[in-house]
Amino acid sequence: MRLTESLLELLYPPRCVFCRRLTEGSRMLCPDCERDQPFLTEEEQRKQFEDLDICLSVMYYTGDVRNSLHRYKFHGAAAYSRIYGELMADCLKAQGLRTDCVTWVPISRQRLRKRGYDQSRLLAEEIGERCNLPCIRLLRKTRNNPAQSGTKSAEERRQNVAGVYEASEEAAGCRILLVDDIVTTGSTLCEAAEALRTAGARSVAALTFARAEVN
Repeated sequence: MRLTESLLELLYPPRCVFCRRLTEGSRMLCPDCERDQPFLTEEEQRKQFEDLDICLSVMYYTGDVRNSLHRYKFHGAAAYSRIYGELMADCLKAQGLRTDCVTWVPISRQRLRKRGYDQSRLLAEEIGERCNLPCIRLLRKTRNNPAQSGTKSAEERRQNVAGVYEASEEAAGCRILLVDDIVTTGSTLCEAAEALRTAGARSVAALTFARAEVN
């Protein structure tokens, strides 16, 4: 695996996930972007949503961050999960949040076939490895609802995800960290959290890479 990665880096030198400039070493984050991108402060990282104990996020969903996440989700940039996951794990450690396991908000089978990977699962696996937490699939999407980006209001977002997740019995008694790439109104995370609590989860906290500000 190391040899394969070294050969790939020779053929495709690492670029910063935000500005896309070549980086030194294998870390896909340049010093300028590490300094200048819209990182949330430790206080700003925390936001309350109904049905979640807390929701932590790393950055604001704007500018280069938005463009980077679009490449990650829709244009095959799966390798971005490494630096996103690193920054999310750092956020989790800084906040001192204690959980028993990490899971993710799943995409539908139809989208998985089209995209080739589940972007939130890749993030959860990175976080689990970096924080020494078991990464367990606890949620299943029961129908292929329209993308949340196509909705126009918070109420439409809530209705769009109503009843789309089913949780495993393994959630019972666990303090769960629920991972997704972006949070806007919190509708998706809260619907997933409700399914986990119905299955007996002791608590559900969320961690996303970015947070979109809602007027």
